Amino acid sequence: MAESWAAGPLSCSICLDVLKSPVTLHCGHSYCMDCVNAYWDEEDQSGVYSCPQCRHTFKPRPVLKKSTVLADLMGEMSGPEKPTPHVKDGVGPGDVECDFCTVRKLKAVKSCLVCLASYCATHLQPHYESAAFKRHKLVEVYASIQERICSKHDKLLEVYCRSDGQCICLLCVMDDHKGHDTLSAAAERKERQKQFGKKKQRYQQGMQEKEKQLRELRQKMKALKCTADAAADQNEKAYAEIVQMADKSRRAVKETISVQEKAAMSRAEALMNQLEKEISELRMGEDKLKQLSHTKDHIQFLQSCQSVFDCPEPDVSSDFNIHLHTSFDFVTKAISDLRDKMENIAKAIAEITVTNDPDPKTRQEFLLYSYHLSLDPNTAFENLILSEGNSKITWIKKAQRHSYHPDRFTKYDQVLCTEGLSGVCYWEVEWRGPRVEIAVCYKGAELQESCFGYTDKSWCISLSNSICSFWHNGITTRISVPCSSTVGVYLNHKAGSLSFYSVSDSGQMMLLHRMQTTFSKPLYPGFMVSRGASVRILTTK
Repeated sequence: MAESWAAGPLSCSICLDVLKSPVTLHCGHSYCMDCVNAYWDEEDQSGVYSCPQCRHTFKPRPVLKKSTVLADLMGEMSGPEKPTPHVKDGVGPGDVECDFCTVRKLKAVKSCLVCLASYCATHLQPHYESAAFKRHKLVEVYASIQERICSKHDKLLEVYCRSDGQCICLLCVMDDHKGHDTLSAAAERKERQKQFGKKKQRYQQGMQEKEKQLRELRQKMKALKCTADAAADQNEKAYAEIVQMADKSRRAVKETISVQEKAAMSRAEALMNQLEKEISELRMGEDKLKQLSHTKDHIQFLQSCQSVFDCPEPDVSSDFNIHLHTSFDFVTKAISDLRDKMENIAKAIAEITVTNDPDPKTRQEFLLYSYHLSLDPNTAFENLILSEGNSKITWIKKAQRHSYHPDRFTKYDQVLCTEGLSGVCYWEVEWRGPRVEIAVCYKGAELQESCFGYTDKSWCISLSNSICSFWHNGITTRISVPCSSTVGVYLNHKAGSLSFYSVSDSGQMMLLHRMQTTFSKPLYPGFMVSRGASVRILTTK
């Protein structure tokens, strides 16, 4: 029961609580005296006071008097069962507050583009019930309705100016935007929405194309994995065969060593038996002489002595070792031959690996090898100034006073980067002006005395508005392909490959020149910048 009357005429539509010191306005609506006074205090500046519900205006501000009838009725109702306020949903995170709630702010459910205010469900009722609000336009709640108001005229933004590309109010049409191409916001939206179809179609086409590329890339990755697995299996089999061959060779050499050892040992044992037999015979002859020398009978001595002299002389030569020596030099040769074969196999595998590593095809593939370069101030010629974090070179007329450095160019308008490259790298540069050169070179003292491309230690591409050419060791190669303002350089140091590409605004790659050689040292990117020209090293992503 308490809830039913609290939500009815005995509740204040401002605080949504039961009436306290109730007052009734001339329009018939009743409020708490404190609530309506606080509401009118905010309208003091305009001098016009209105009813919060029906918007009936009062001028001047009415003098409020307590409604004795309502006060008595409230007193009768304040017995043991006190009325409870009607509870509404409060304001949560992300909600917009009602502009007319004073004591307890509730969540706004609609915004009025005429009142330029947001209302909760209770304070919104007059817009539905009173004829005075029929022309008001209710919309979904705006978090900041001030964004819909012209900052200059405090009027609703409902016109679009095509000349300036912004939303304006009706007064702006007659003021700052007079004579401009203007139309209603609804009409402009209709025109813009027509373009959504084409835009959406392009998005869908782009998504379909990218999804197709993604599927193709996944298929290629799958095929690549299968190929890599097959190559890995083939490598394992080849390695096992090589190990088997090496083990077979090891066993053969070991067996040969054993056979020759046994043969030599057999000859040595036979010689040893022979020597032992001869020693035994000599010892017997010695004993016989010793025994005969102790014979006292001269006749017996002389008769036996002749037989001793008749015995052959013992062989005392020492050349038996000549037949015992055996050479194992074949082992060293076999090991050397096997090592040479293994090294040749390793070199062949390395050459195949480098040769089979193809150059990238698309700019996205090139960017996978992107390398960040920075210019070395210690190498810059006196008329070259570095800027943008040592990523741009510009030729200036006034010579700079650089400190001495052994790496500095003193004869030619050239500069090097700080990084020496020895892997797979890619970088892009943007050039402007009459003529520039993009180079790579070995670093050394003789470099400072020569132009890029005039020695066998530097390679460069010369670019101008009329001609494009490649230089190395003083020999030039004319390039017939037109070059854009952006040049990409791809280096595969191990493969000895150096390529220059013209990069279009859409990212298309066109080969300008490609050379094949063998690089023995790290390569340093360098640039020659002529009078009035500049080069910028681009940051690639």
